[in-house]
Amino acid sequence: MDVVHRYFEAFNAGDTGGMLDCLTDDIAHHVNEGQVRTGKALFRAFCEHMSRCYSENLTDMMIFSAANGTRAAAEYTVNGTYLQTDDGLPAATGQTYQLPAGSFFDIRDGRIARVTTYYNLADWIRQVRA
Repeated sequence: MDVVHRYFEAFNAGDTGGMLDCLTDDIAHHVNEGQVRTGKALFRAFCEHMSRCYSENLTDMMIFSAANGTRAAAEYTVNGTYLQTDDGLPAATGQTYQLPAGSFFDIRDGRIARVTTYYNLADWIRQVRA
């Protein structure tokens, strides 16, 4: 699915604008362990926050899509560095981590209308505390 590939290419390039170009204006962003954020402005704010606190690159990417093009999923490995302490989480000291993760997408008119991301937060906390 081309739009999902472009979305992840932009993610790995640190290109928030490129990610936003892949989204509908009313994007529903379901964050792991968090609230649903609706709209590009909240998605951009989330990306800016994440870029301050984390440096991440996704590898081992496998993208799956429904035959009708309305749904997609991806499984990948998150390779990251914890840069700045995030509220309510352990202190950041440049720790590195590696996590399996997945994202699920609704596609509408060639753009991503929903993205839901899952990873094991307890595993991440264990890794950055080690």
